[in-house]
Amino acid sequence: MKRFLFITLALFTLSLGVSAQTNEGGKKMKTLVAYFSATGTTEKIAKDLADVVKGDLFKIEPAKPYTTADLNWNDKESRSTVEMADKSSRPAIANKVQNMADYDIVFIGFPIWWYTNPTIINTFMESYDFTGKTVVPFATSGGSNTKKAEADMKKLYPNIHFRQGKLLNDADRNTLINWTSWMNK
Repeated sequence: MKRFLFITLALFTLSLGVSAQTNEGGKKMKTLVAYFSATGTTEKIAKDLADVVKGDLFKIEPAKPYTTADLNWNDKESRSTVEMADKSSRPAIANKVQNMADYDIVFIGFPIWWYTNPTIINTFMESYDFTGKTVVPFATSGGSNTKKAEADMKKLYPNIHFRQGKLLNDADRNTLINWTSWMNK
């Protein structure tokens, strides 16, 4: 019986985990997981991450959806290639986070394109005031890491408090729990 009570108490304590995060004033912190996913890979990770951190989920959708031809990185004339070559490119977003001011922590997910974040992420970053928020990038990639993407974001947005991001290809629930354990401290 003692063992059953111990296990039950341990599981209950773990279930409080991330959802019990508070700021220094004792206010419950609110988390958003925003993501752009061209093929669904980043979307799966974002949904799992939102579940782990007990956060709200927001899909960054382009006003003009990307076609398969748009995503052909081997075509120098494809939309994604043209956008990524133009540092000032800011593709329009179809939707907005209605209550961004309510969030304390914002995870921002994306696929790595040309070793960095897609330009639509810059559109998202420039659409909101991130003052006082912690921004945590995460990415998926077929062969790149997040170093350049993180450096580029920090350079473009030096006044935003970024927490080190992570490449989350095929991340399972335990990986996400371990990566976000800082939220419980």
